[in-house]
Amino acid sequence: MDEAIKEAKKAEEIGEVPIGAVIVCDGKVVGRGHNLRETTKDPTAHAEMIAIREASQVIGGWRLLNCTLFVTLEPCPMCAGAIVQSRIPRVVYGTSDPKAGCAGTLLNLLQYKPFNHQTEIISDVKQEECSILLTEFFKKLRVNKSNKFNLRDQ
Repeated sequence: MDEAIKEAKKAEEIGEVPIGAVIVCDGKVVGRGHNLRETTKDPTAHAEMIAIREASQVIGGWRLLNCTLFVTLEPCPMCAGAIVQSRIPRVVYGTSDPKAGCAGTLLNLLQYKPFNHQTEIISDVKQEECSILLTEFFKKLRVNKSNKFNLRDQ
């Protein structure tokens, strides 16, 4: 999870929401990603999606069978779908997402029985650290937006 947190901090440094992900296979990091939606203007540029693409390239196939995905925020529906499709057997996440979490908070797409693949979920790993990253980011964003509006009004 420490490596995923490092990725989240990379996102924050460039003004992106601080979410990071890494994929580990046989003890080795094979995929990394951090949020790049604003930078790329791509709604699919979530940390998990980027890490899955990279891991698939490194491994040389779309089935990420002996891998674990570590991500700082609970996967959304899109990312949960990609996790199921790539056959990742285990997801470890830091903090829940009450607005879009699909690893048990709103839905549990990772363990939906009719799908042909289910994923083990380990939640709340370094929860406080992951949560603080997001909380502080949005707090700063609100302050900056507030200051911009005040400057325009003067």
